[in-house]
Amino acid sequence: MKRFLCAFAFLGLLTAAPAQAQRLGYIDTEFIMGKMPEYALAQVELNKLSDTWQKEIEFQKKDLDKMYRNYQNEEVVLTEPMKKKRQDEILKKEQEIKAYQTKQFGYEGQLFKKRAELNKPAQDKIYEAVEKMVKAKKLDIVLDKASDLTMIYTNPTFDYTEYVLEELGLASPDRNQPAPKGKVKTVQPPRTPGTAARSADPR
Repeated sequence: MKRFLCAFAFLGLLTAAPAQAQRLGYIDTEFIMGKMPEYALAQVELNKLSDTWQKEIEFQKKDLDKMYRNYQNEEVVLTEPMKKKRQDEILKKEQEIKAYQTKQFGYEGQLFKKRAELNKPAQDKIYEAVEKMVKAKKLDIVLDKASDLTMIYTNPTFDYTEYVLEELGLASPDRNQPAPKGKVKTVQPPRTPGTAARSADPR
């Protein structure tokens, strides 16, 4: 999402006016996204996917624990070749769990891609609304309060968030007021399986 947010951090550089004459404003895309029904629906779907994948990981972890306990219980009667085989099976299972977790929750994994896909319609709407607002208000520079750009102080006079919400048809009778900047609530990847730190040989 941050790539998108930064994409129009300087949207509005539409004229070649001198720096001292440029009109500047800022918006809070994080606040705007939180007002959009399509964004809320996207989060619901993402949470469902995350829960499904997390349950699969938990199931696989239980299977791994069972394999480990069985090995411990039967170790005394196993020959060395049999021990090696069982250890290899446990190690392989651990690696499979790690690989699945990375595939689903890792950087550019399935959750990352699905989030980008589901959020794109809302992001496109915001971008179009910002373009219209910039032209209507004759702004030269628009910054995003929700981006990584550090904004030590922001004068509410230059906050154009409400105007973007109006373009989106989301303005309320009582003027929307962005809350203090915070993190967007998003699904979080599960913790690394506790059994991953075990060595192949439990002794």
